[in-house]
Amino acid sequence: MAAIGLDIAAARFGDGQSAFLSARRVADQLGVTLAELAKLIGVARNTLTAKSSARKVDGALSNVVRILSMASEMAGDDNRAVIWFKHQPIPGWGGKTAFDLVAEGKSGKVLAYLEAVRSGVYA
Repeated sequence: MAAIGLDIAAARFGDGQSAFLSARRVADQLGVTLAELAKLIGVARNTLTAKSSARKVDGALSNVVRILSMASEMAGDDNRAVIWFKHQPIPGWGGKTAFDLVAEGKSGKVLAYLEAVRSGVYA
């Protein structure tokens, strides 16, 4: 049931014209430029806007969207989720935020942390 809710929450990041996530919508939600988003997810800036790269961009954005959707569900608000993502240090990671960890390629660690918190475990 939670997966269905997550799919619906993630749908707001869709393109509307295709089945892929929209880099522009994710960047707008985070309040970053496309260049900053590209750096965050580890792709070239031009890759974000190339139609031939839609599948690659979708894959790269999927963890960020999952993190934002889970954080929004837990915080009760999209804006709080973004503030948490960008500014709240995650316990046990030396003052690093979810944004920092995603930029280091550790989005799986952030997702695991959110799952643990959602399950009632708090570091």
